[in-house]
Amino acid sequence: MSTYLTASDLSRALAVRDLSDAAQGPHAMQALLDATIDALARAWGSRVRVVRNSPLVAVADNYDKLGYDPADVTRDARYTRYVSPTTMLRSHTTADIPDTLRRYAGTTAEVDDLIVVPGLVYRRDVVDRIHVGEPHQVDLWRLRSRPDTGDRDVRDLVAHVVRAVLPGAGWRTTPARHPYTALGRQVDVRLGADWLELAECGLIAEHVLAGAGLDPARWSGTALGMGLDRALMLRKGIPDIRYLRSGNPRVAEQLRDLSPWRPVSALPPIRRDLSVVVADDTDDETLGDTVRKVLHDRVDDIESVLVAARTPWAELSEKARDRLGIVPGQTNAVVRLVLRPLSRTLTDEEANELRNQVYLAIHAGPRLELA
Repeated sequence: MSTYLTASDLSRALAVRDLSDAAQGPHAMQALLDATIDALARAWGSRVRVVRNSPLVAVADNYDKLGYDPADVTRDARYTRYVSPTTMLRSHTTADIPDTLRRYAGTTAEVDDLIVVPGLVYRRDVVDRIHVGEPHQVDLWRLRSRPDTGDRDVRDLVAHVVRAVLPGAGWRTTPARHPYTALGRQVDVRLGADWLELAECGLIAEHVLAGAGLDPARWSGTALGMGLDRALMLRKGIPDIRYLRSGNPRVAEQLRDLSPWRPVSALPPIRRDLSVVVADDTDDETLGDTVRKVLHDRVDDIESVLVAARTPWAELSEKARDRLGIVPGQTNAVVRLVLRPLSRTLTDEEANELRNQVYLAIHAGPRLELA
Protein backbone atom coordinates (compact mmCIF):
# COMPACT_ATOMS: atom_id res chain seq x y z
CA MET A 1 0.00 0.00 0.00
CA SER A 2 1.36 3.42 -0.94
CA THR A 3 2.31 5.67 1.97
CA TYR A 4 0.43 8.65 0.52
CA LEU A 5 -2.95 9.07 -1.16
CA THR A 6 -2.97 9.57 -4.91
CA ALA A 7 -4.53 12.75 -6.27
CA SER A 8 -7.59 10.79 -7.46
CA ASP A 9 -8.02 9.06 -4.10
CA LEU A 10 -7.79 12.40 -2.30
CA SER A 11 -10.28 14.01 -4.68
CA ARG A 12 -12.70 11.13 -4.21
CA ALA A 13 -12.41 11.33 -0.40
CA LEU A 14 -13.01 15.08 -0.33
CA ALA A 15 -16.07 14.69 -2.57
CA VAL A 16 -17.94 12.52 -0.02
CA ARG A 17 -20.99 14.37 1.25
CA ASP A 18 -20.93 15.39 4.92
CA LEU A 19 -24.38 14.41 6.18
CA SER A 20 -23.91 16.44 9.36
CA ASP A 21 -23.59 19.71 7.42
CA ALA A 22 -26.87 21.47 6.55
CA ALA A 23 -25.06 23.41 3.82
CA GLN A 24 -24.78 20.12 1.90
CA GLY A 25 -28.49 19.28 2.16
CA PRO A 26 -30.89 18.24 4.94
CA HIS A 27 -30.51 14.93 6.76
CA ALA A 28 -31.73 13.32 9.98
CA MET A 29 -28.15 13.32 11.28
CA GLN A 30 -28.36 17.10 11.60
CA ALA A 31 -31.52 16.84 13.70
CA LEU A 32 -29.78 14.42 16.05
CA LEU A 33 -26.72 16.64 16.30
CA ASP A 34 -28.81 19.77 16.92
CA ALA A 35 -30.80 18.03 19.64
CA THR A 36 -27.59 17.01 21.40
CA ILE A 37 -26.06 20.48 21.20
CA ASP A 38 -29.27 22.12 22.42
CA ALA A 39 -29.53 19.75 25.39
CA LEU A 40 -26.00 20.53 26.55
CA ALA A 41 -26.27 24.27 25.97
CA ARG A 42 -29.53 24.46 27.93
CA ALA A 43 -28.19 22.39 30.80
CA TRP A 44 -24.98 24.38 31.23
CA GLY A 45 -25.81 27.80 29.83
CA SER A 46 -22.64 27.52 27.79
CA ARG A 47 -21.81 29.51 24.69
CA VAL A 48 -21.82 27.18 21.67
CA ARG A 49 -18.86 27.33 19.33
CA VAL A 50 -19.27 25.14 16.21
CA VAL A 51 -16.04 24.42 14.37
CA ARG A 52 -16.11 23.22 10.77
CA ASN A 53 -12.75 23.03 9.04
CA SER A 54 -11.29 21.18 6.09
CA PRO A 55 -10.68 17.51 6.91
CA LEU A 56 -7.08 18.04 5.75
CA VAL A 57 -5.15 18.51 8.99
CA ALA A 58 -1.59 18.61 10.24
CA VAL A 59 -0.30 15.23 11.38
CA ALA A 60 0.91 17.03 14.51
CA ASP A 61 -2.64 18.14 15.37
CA ASN A 62 -4.11 14.69 14.70
CA TYR A 63 -1.52 12.86 16.79
CA ASP A 64 1.36 14.70 18.49
CA LYS A 65 -0.51 17.55 20.18
CA LEU A 66 -3.13 15.13 21.48
CA GLY A 67 -0.50 12.97 23.16
CA TYR A 68 -0.21 9.99 20.82
CA ASP A 69 3.04 8.09 21.17
CA PRO A 70 5.34 8.34 18.13
CA ALA A 71 5.35 4.53 17.94
CA ASP A 72 1.55 4.16 18.21
CA VAL A 73 0.29 1.61 15.67
CA THR A 74 -2.60 3.88 14.72
CA ARG A 75 -0.06 6.10 12.92
CA ASP A 76 0.78 3.31 10.49
CA ALA A 77 -0.15 4.02 6.86
CA ARG A 78 -2.34 0.92 6.99
CA TYR A 79 -4.75 2.85 9.19
CA THR A 80 -4.09 6.51 8.39
CA ARG A 81 -4.72 8.33 5.10
CA TYR A 82 -1.56 10.40 4.72
CA VAL A 83 -1.42 13.10 2.04
CA SER A 84 2.20 14.11 2.72
CA PRO A 85 4.73 13.69 5.56
CA THR A 86 3.03 16.51 7.47
CA THR A 87 -0.61 16.39 6.27
CA MET A 88 -3.37 13.80 6.45
CA LEU A 89 -7.10 13.34 6.26
CA ARG A 90 -8.13 13.51 9.92
CA SER A 91 -8.80 10.17 11.57
CA HIS A 92 -11.00 11.84 14.21
CA THR A 93 -12.60 15.25 14.60
CA THR A 94 -10.49 15.63 17.74
CA ALA A 95 -7.73 16.69 15.33
CA ASP A 96 -9.39 20.14 15.16
CA ILE A 97 -9.28 20.59 18.94
CA PRO A 98 -5.63 21.71 19.43
CA ASP A 99 -5.98 24.63 17.02
CA THR A 100 -9.36 25.58 18.51
CA LEU A 101 -7.96 25.58 22.06
CA ARG A 102 -5.03 27.73 20.98
CA ARG A 103 -7.50 30.48 20.13
CA TYR A 104 -8.31 30.83 23.85
CA ALA A 105 -4.71 31.49 24.87
CA GLY A 106 -4.40 34.92 26.43
CA THR A 107 -8.14 35.20 27.14
CA THR A 108 -8.79 36.91 30.47
CA ALA A 109 -12.61 36.89 30.41
CA GLU A 110 -14.59 34.07 32.02
CA VAL A 111 -15.22 31.19 29.63
CA ASP A 112 -17.74 28.36 29.68
CA ASP A 113 -17.90 27.21 26.05
CA LEU A 114 -19.30 24.11 24.39
CA ILE A 115 -16.93 23.41 21.49
CA VAL A 116 -18.65 21.33 18.80
CA VAL A 117 -16.54 19.77 16.04
CA PRO A 118 -18.66 17.65 13.66
CA GLY A 119 -17.76 16.18 10.31
CA LEU A 120 -16.30 13.34 8.31
CA VAL A 121 -13.30 11.36 9.45
CA TYR A 122 -11.27 8.97 7.37
CA ARG A 123 -10.41 5.43 8.38
CA ARG A 124 -9.21 2.18 6.88
CA ASP A 125 -11.85 -0.23 8.11
CA VAL A 126 -13.70 -3.47 7.50
CA VAL A 127 -16.68 -3.68 5.15
CA ASP A 128 -19.86 -4.66 6.97
CA ARG A 129 -23.25 -3.27 8.06
CA ILE A 130 -21.89 -0.83 10.63
CA HIS A 131 -18.56 0.36 9.18
CA VAL A 132 -17.61 2.70 6.34
CA GLY A 133 -14.34 4.29 5.32
CA GLU A 134 -15.64 7.84 5.86
CA PRO A 135 -17.78 7.86 9.03
CA HIS A 136 -19.15 10.95 10.75
CA GLN A 137 -18.02 11.97 14.20
CA VAL A 138 -18.60 14.83 16.60
CA ASP A 139 -16.37 16.06 19.40
CA LEU A 140 -18.19 17.83 22.24
CA TRP A 141 -15.73 19.61 24.54
CA ARG A 142 -16.74 21.87 27.40
CA LEU A 143 -13.95 24.35 28.13
CA ARG A 144 -14.08 26.36 31.37
CA SER A 145 -11.81 29.09 32.72
CA ARG A 146 -11.76 27.42 36.13
CA PRO A 147 -9.74 24.42 37.35
CA ASP A 148 -12.33 22.40 39.26
CA THR A 149 -13.97 20.26 36.53
CA GLY A 150 -14.20 16.69 37.81
CA ASP A 151 -15.66 13.22 37.34
CA ARG A 152 -19.14 14.45 38.33
CA ASP A 153 -19.03 16.79 35.32
CA VAL A 154 -18.11 13.88 33.05
CA ARG A 155 -21.11 11.89 34.27
CA ASP A 156 -23.31 14.95 33.82
CA LEU A 157 -22.08 15.25 30.23
CA VAL A 158 -22.81 11.58 29.52
CA ALA A 159 -26.29 11.76 31.04
CA HIS A 160 -27.29 14.72 28.88
CA VAL A 161 -25.86 13.20 25.68
CA VAL A 162 -27.54 9.82 26.17
CA ARG A 163 -30.86 11.48 27.01
CA ALA A 164 -30.67 13.56 23.81
CA VAL A 165 -29.55 10.74 21.51
CA LEU A 166 -31.50 7.80 22.95
CA PRO A 167 -34.26 9.05 25.27
CA GLY A 168 -34.98 6.56 28.04
CA ALA A 169 -32.00 4.29 27.32
CA GLY A 170 -29.97 2.93 30.19
CA TRP A 171 -26.26 3.63 30.18
CA ARG A 172 -23.01 2.76 31.87
CA THR A 173 -19.38 3.80 31.66
CA THR A 174 -16.27 1.65 31.82
CA PRO A 175 -12.64 2.78 32.10
CA ALA A 176 -10.93 3.58 28.79
CA ARG A 177 -7.61 5.16 27.88
CA HIS A 178 -7.25 8.08 25.49
CA PRO A 179 -4.01 10.05 25.13
CA TYR A 180 -5.89 13.37 25.36
CA THR A 181 -8.11 12.73 28.42
CA ALA A 182 -7.81 11.96 32.11
CA LEU A 183 -10.28 9.60 33.81
CA GLY A 184 -11.20 8.29 30.35
CA ARG A 185 -14.44 6.37 30.01
CA GLN A 186 -16.29 4.38 27.34
CA VAL A 187 -20.03 5.03 27.24
CA ASP A 188 -22.32 2.06 26.55
CA VAL A 189 -26.09 2.18 26.14
CA ARG A 190 -28.53 -0.62 26.72
CA LEU A 191 -30.94 -1.50 23.93
CA GLY A 192 -33.00 -4.56 24.72
CA ALA A 193 -30.64 -7.16 26.17
CA ASP A 194 -27.53 -5.68 24.56
CA TRP A 195 -24.96 -3.15 25.69
CA LEU A 196 -23.66 -1.13 22.73
CA GLU A 197 -20.86 1.44 22.61
CA LEU A 198 -22.04 5.00 21.96
CA ALA A 199 -19.17 7.34 22.82
CA GLU A 200 -15.91 7.89 24.68
CA CYS A 201 -15.20 10.69 27.11
CA GLY A 202 -13.14 12.05 29.97
CA LEU A 203 -11.57 15.18 31.42
CA ILE A 204 -9.40 17.29 29.12
CA ALA A 205 -5.83 16.15 29.81
CA GLU A 206 -3.58 18.80 31.32
CA HIS A 207 -0.91 18.31 28.65
CA VAL A 208 -3.48 19.17 25.92
CA LEU A 209 -4.38 22.41 27.71
CA ALA A 210 -0.75 23.31 28.36
CA GLY A 211 0.19 22.55 24.76
CA ALA A 212 -2.44 25.06 23.61
CA GLY A 213 -1.08 27.76 25.92
CA LEU A 214 -3.78 27.29 28.57
CA ASP A 215 -2.61 27.02 32.18
CA PRO A 216 -4.18 23.88 33.78
CA ALA A 217 -4.18 25.77 37.06
CA ARG A 218 -6.86 28.02 35.54
CA TRP A 219 -8.45 25.98 32.73
CA SER A 220 -10.25 22.62 32.72
CA GLY A 221 -13.09 20.84 30.99
CA THR A 222 -14.69 17.68 29.66
CA ALA A 223 -14.31 15.93 26.31
CA LEU A 224 -16.59 13.50 24.48
CA GLY A 225 -16.35 11.95 21.04
CA MET A 226 -19.28 10.16 19.39
CA GLY A 227 -19.82 8.42 16.07
CA LEU A 228 -22.82 10.10 14.46
CA ASP A 229 -23.56 7.28 12.01
CA ARG A 230 -23.81 4.76 14.84
CA ALA A 231 -25.82 7.15 17.02
CA LEU A 232 -28.36 7.80 14.25
CA MET A 233 -28.65 4.10 13.44
CA LEU A 234 -29.35 3.32 17.10
CA ARG A 235 -31.84 6.18 17.45
CA LYS A 236 -33.90 5.22 14.40
CA GLY A 237 -33.25 1.46 14.41
CA ILE A 238 -31.51 1.46 11.00
CA PRO A 239 -29.99 -1.98 10.29
CA ASP A 240 -27.40 -1.11 7.63
CA ILE A 241 -25.10 1.92 7.47
CA ARG A 242 -25.46 2.07 3.68
CA TYR A 243 -29.03 3.28 4.12
CA LEU A 244 -27.75 6.61 5.45
CA ARG A 245 -26.61 7.60 1.95
CA SER A 246 -29.16 5.71 -0.10
CA GLY A 247 -30.84 7.48 -3.01
CA ASN A 248 -33.80 5.09 -2.89
CA PRO A 249 -36.87 7.34 -2.42
CA ARG A 250 -38.38 4.95 0.16
CA VAL A 251 -35.18 5.26 2.19
CA ALA A 252 -34.40 8.94 1.65
CA GLU A 253 -37.91 9.87 2.80
CA GLN A 254 -37.15 8.30 6.19
CA LEU A 255 -33.89 10.17 6.59
CA ARG A 256 -35.49 13.58 6.96
CA ASP A 257 -36.32 13.23 10.67
CA LEU A 258 -35.78 11.08 13.75
CA SER A 259 -38.96 9.00 13.56
CA PRO A 260 -38.46 5.22 13.95
CA TRP A 261 -37.21 3.27 10.96
CA ARG A 262 -39.79 1.47 8.84
CA PRO A 263 -38.23 -1.66 7.30
CA VAL A 264 -37.66 -1.58 3.56
CA SER A 265 -38.13 -4.86 1.71
CA ALA A 266 -34.84 -6.76 1.96
CA LEU A 267 -33.44 -8.14 -1.26
CA PRO A 268 -31.90 -11.64 -1.12
CA PRO A 269 -28.15 -11.79 -0.49
CA ILE A 270 -25.68 -13.44 -2.83
CA ARG A 271 -22.78 -15.12 -1.05
CA ARG A 272 -19.39 -16.00 -2.45
CA ASP A 273 -16.57 -17.64 -0.47
CA LEU A 274 -13.11 -16.74 -1.73
CA SER A 275 -9.94 -18.70 -0.98
CA VAL A 276 -7.14 -16.15 -1.28
CA VAL A 277 -3.47 -15.80 -0.42
CA VAL A 278 -2.49 -12.76 1.64
CA ALA A 279 0.54 -11.63 3.61
CA ASP A 280 0.63 -12.88 7.19
CA ASP A 281 0.26 -9.36 8.59
CA THR A 282 -2.74 -8.38 6.42
CA ASP A 283 -5.55 -7.46 8.81
CA ASP A 284 -9.29 -7.21 8.20
CA GLU A 285 -9.19 -3.40 8.05
CA THR A 286 -6.59 -3.44 5.28
CA LEU A 287 -8.62 -5.94 3.28
CA GLY A 288 -11.73 -3.80 3.69
CA ASP A 289 -9.95 -0.64 2.61
CA THR A 290 -8.47 -2.41 -0.43
CA VAL A 291 -11.96 -3.49 -1.52
CA ARG A 292 -13.33 0.05 -1.14
CA LYS A 293 -10.45 1.49 -3.13
CA VAL A 294 -10.87 -0.93 -6.02
CA LEU A 295 -14.67 -0.90 -6.28
CA HIS A 296 -15.20 2.85 -5.80
CA ASP A 297 -18.90 3.51 -6.53
CA ARG A 298 -19.77 -0.21 -6.60
CA VAL A 299 -18.79 -0.77 -2.97
CA ASP A 300 -22.38 -0.08 -1.85
CA ASP A 301 -23.41 -3.26 -3.65
CA ILE A 302 -21.48 -5.16 -0.98
CA GLU A 303 -23.04 -5.84 2.41
CA SER A 304 -19.92 -7.30 3.98
CA VAL A 305 -16.44 -8.69 3.42
CA LEU A 306 -15.56 -10.90 6.37
CA VAL A 307 -12.59 -13.20 6.96
CA ALA A 308 -14.05 -16.56 7.99
CA ALA A 309 -10.75 -18.40 8.51
CA ARG A 310 -6.97 -17.97 8.27
CA THR A 311 -4.41 -20.75 7.82
CA PRO A 312 -0.72 -19.79 7.74
CA TRP A 313 1.69 -21.49 5.32
CA ALA A 314 3.18 -23.61 8.10
CA GLU A 315 -0.21 -25.20 8.89
CA LEU A 316 -1.12 -26.12 5.31
CA SER A 317 -0.52 -29.50 3.73
CA GLU A 318 1.99 -29.83 0.90
CA LYS A 319 -0.90 -30.46 -1.48
CA ALA A 320 -2.64 -27.22 -0.42
CA ARG A 321 0.61 -25.25 -0.68
CA ASP A 322 1.15 -26.47 -4.23
CA ARG A 323 -2.45 -25.76 -5.23
CA LEU A 324 -2.31 -22.20 -3.89
CA GLY A 325 1.29 -21.44 -4.79
CA ILE A 326 1.69 -20.07 -1.28
CA VAL A 327 5.10 -19.35 0.27
CA PRO A 328 6.38 -18.69 3.81
CA GLY A 329 5.17 -15.35 5.12
CA GLN A 330 1.76 -15.82 3.52
CA THR A 331 -1.60 -17.04 4.81
CA ASN A 332 -4.54 -18.73 3.12
CA ALA A 333 -7.65 -16.73 4.05
CA VAL A 334 -11.24 -17.75 3.43
CA VAL A 335 -13.13 -14.53 2.79
CA ARG A 336 -16.92 -14.49 2.76
CA LEU A 337 -18.31 -11.91 0.37
CA VAL A 338 -21.98 -10.96 0.76
CA LEU A 339 -23.45 -9.01 -2.15
CA ARG A 340 -26.77 -7.21 -1.59
CA PRO A 341 -27.47 -3.84 -3.24
CA LEU A 342 -30.14 -1.85 -1.40
CA SER A 343 -32.34 -1.13 -4.40
CA ARG A 344 -32.05 -4.01 -6.87
CA THR A 345 -31.05 -7.64 -7.29
CA LEU A 346 -27.80 -8.46 -9.04
CA THR A 347 -27.68 -10.84 -11.98
CA ASP A 348 -25.35 -13.83 -11.69
CA GLU A 349 -23.06 -12.20 -14.24
CA GLU A 350 -22.87 -8.96 -12.20
CA ALA A 351 -22.29 -10.91 -8.97
CA ASN A 352 -19.45 -12.87 -10.54
CA GLU A 353 -17.93 -9.69 -11.93
CA LEU A 354 -17.88 -8.11 -8.48
CA ARG A 355 -16.61 -11.33 -6.96
CA ASN A 356 -13.70 -11.39 -9.40
CA GLN A 357 -12.86 -7.73 -8.76
CA VAL A 358 -12.67 -8.36 -5.03
CA TYR A 359 -10.67 -11.55 -5.55
CA LEU A 360 -8.10 -9.90 -7.81
CA ALA A 361 -7.77 -6.95 -5.41
CA ILE A 362 -6.92 -9.00 -2.32
CA HIS A 363 -5.35 -12.21 -3.70
CA ALA A 364 -1.54 -12.17 -3.64
CA GLY A 365 -0.93 -15.72 -4.93
CA PRO A 366 0.34 -16.76 -8.37
CA ARG A 367 -2.65 -18.95 -9.24
CA LEU A 368 -6.10 -17.54 -9.96
CA GLU A 369 -9.54 -19.05 -9.39
CA LEU A 370 -11.97 -16.76 -11.20
CA ALA A 371 -15.71 -17.25 -11.52
